[in-house]
Amino acid sequence: MTDLIAALGLRCPVLQAPMAGTSTPALAAAVSNAGGLGNLGLAAMTPQQAAQAMAETAALTGRAWGVNLFCHRPPVRDPVREAAWLDRLAPHFTRFGAQPPASLREIYLSFLQDDAMLAAVVAARPRLVSFHFGLPRPDQIAALRETGALLAATATGPAEAQAIADAGLDAIVAQGWQAGGHRGIFDPDGPDERLDTLDLVARLVPLGLPVIAAGAIMQASDTRAALAAGAAAVQCGTAFLRAPEAATPQPHRDALAVGETVMTAAISGRPARACVNDFTQLGGAGAGYPMTYDAGKALNAAALAAGHTGFGPHWAGTGAAQAVARPAAETVAALCP
Repeated sequence: MTDLIAALGLRCPVLQAPMAGTSTPALAAAVSNAGGLGNLGLAAMTPQQAAQAMAETAALTGRAWGVNLFCHRPPVRDPVREAAWLDRLAPHFTRFGAQPPASLREIYLSFLQDDAMLAAVVAARPRLVSFHFGLPRPDQIAALRETGALLAATATGPAEAQAIADAGLDAIVAQGWQAGGHRGIFDPDGPDERLDTLDLVARLVPLGLPVIAAGAIMQASDTRAALAAGAAAVQCGTAFLRAPEAATPQPHRDALAVGETVMTAAISGRPARACVNDFTQLGGAGAGYPMTYDAGKALNAAALAAGHTGFGPHWAGTGAAQAVARPAAETVAALCP
């Protein structure tokens, strides 16, 4: 069993969740410099953008940091389903004096298809590379291994965790039902036990890999509870959303204080936990990921142009109301057991 904390050189067993679109080099570096592990979410970036973000992070810290990649199955396009979803959203676009897109795009390429992203990550040599929505190809794993990186992936249940272990990765991120952002389930149409974070950790520890607890970790007592359940470390996203180093838009920051969250597929096409707003109340499963997200981003842009903030992807976990506006380093200290 890898001594994860020693391997990453951490002073505190706290990893900042990658949070694609919200994490920044400044946030990742601040967390790493404070003794935790900062992470960049690369899923919403081009390889060129990712290379720049990784270079900026490396320039800001001499400590270990990590990156995260989405390994969703490439979508099977369904023009009828996509058109039906746009038709459903059309009245909301009209409300804001806008027109829905004529068609939807596959705006985010899966890492499974993106060897330019692989090359960028290999060149940057982050200390940890983690995966969400599934696992990369064996040749991608081998290429990343050559850099000396530790490899981890998200599991929402025991079967996914076993697949991670079978693939030879170094650690499992146990994503409880309370966690904010996209649910890392491999098959979004498959069964989901919706396991509580601590229950999930306890079920995954016997596999023998280090387990990183994710979901509803907002303060030191939560970290202690996760470690007591057998976790080697914790991963926290919502706790860092109000940090000045994060790229969290102001409406998103404001929504955290209300504290009510829900799991929805309406925004992106995959289940994700977000603050309740107009979009989450719309409901529906969309038109598949990431095409649904293309529609969601267009609708949010139309709403914002009209001064309305209720259609943003305000991802957050069940501990949203406990998020504190303070520098990331102070949040790391507040999470340390």
